[in-house]
Amino acid sequence: MSSTTWRNVFTYNKYTQIAARALRQSLKEEERVAAEKRGQTILRYQKWENGQGGQQVYLNPPEEKGAPPKSAAV
Repeated sequence: MSSTTWRNVFTYNKYTQIAARALRQSLKEEERVAAEKRGQTILRYQKWENGQGGQQVYLNPPEEKGAPPKSAAV
């Protein structure tokens, strides 16, 4: 399959999603649950007006377990 044919079927991101799902499903129960938890993401958005960011709104609020971990980017 050439690269142009492959790209017509699905994108690289879709390919990696399919491969990751297949890998997680092949794991034993304990490892599979841990891998699925790592795969969840927390999405939030922020409306900007006149160069100022507004309040951040979670699309899927995280579970309350104390203070959220800080990332290196903050």
